[in-house]
Amino acid sequence: MPTDSNLPIGVFDSGLGGLTVLRHLSKRFANEDFIYLGDTARIPYGSKSPRTIQKYLAQNLAFFTRMPVKAVVVACNSASTQVSLVNSTVPIYDVITPGALRASITSKNSRIGVVATRATVMSECYPKEIHKLKPGVQVFQQACPLLVPLVEEGWDDDPITNLIVYRYVSPLLTANIDTLILGCTHYPILKNTFAKVLGARVQTVDSAESIGDLIERDFQLHKLPVKEAGTGGIIRLFATDISDTFETLAKRILGPATIVQLELAEI
Repeated sequence: MPTDSNLPIGVFDSGLGGLTVLRHLSKRFANEDFIYLGDTARIPYGSKSPRTIQKYLAQNLAFFTRMPVKAVVVACNSASTQVSLVNSTVPIYDVITPGALRASITSKNSRIGVVATRATVMSECYPKEIHKLKPGVQVFQQACPLLVPLVEEGWDDDPITNLIVYRYVSPLLTANIDTLILGCTHYPILKNTFAKVLGARVQTVDSAESIGDLIERDFQLHKLPVKEAGTGGIIRLFATDISDTFETLAKRILGPATIVQLELAEI
């Protein structure tokens, strides 16, 4: 475990979606510094094979090792399915475990829906984790391959996106779910759209808050060193490919005053 409390926390995603996790963490842990890496040159991960995703994950963890950081949050559900298969010298937090835990607690009728990429759905990671926590729960999954490109294109508030979300979610509503896991960190950007389609009776689960709980616990247990108060709050953004869309959406999600640097990453 790194002992330098001044080291930043790394946050990684295949694209821009992980910025929703970074936004929550940077507000909750205002003294901590963060380094964000978006592998925008190779997005989407959700249509890749497990072997390829595992290779990409290992390469991105190596990037953080060079920085270095004191922990890495894998804010990508597709990459989180491969976390147990890679080696790391620092603690790694995935988004699947905390998301499954929160959904298990939230659901009252034991009927949970999951919307995610094809890779995440095919891995069966959410049903497996939920059944470990709460046996007997019925889990209904829906792959939503069109949503990540729509978010990356900045079409998060568009009638076409509303229709596509409705098409994806309809079978889950027919299954009478009362809880829906947003199983991709791009999807919270569409939270208002999901709310319109789902109505008040279905609660959505975003893993960002649950990851914050796990990091808070490890700070308190001294498994992670806490940065001194009044010294932090610096965010550095890296991407393997930088476009105008990346910059625009990053500022929309994080706020222009938050971004200190936007840099090209060599993986």
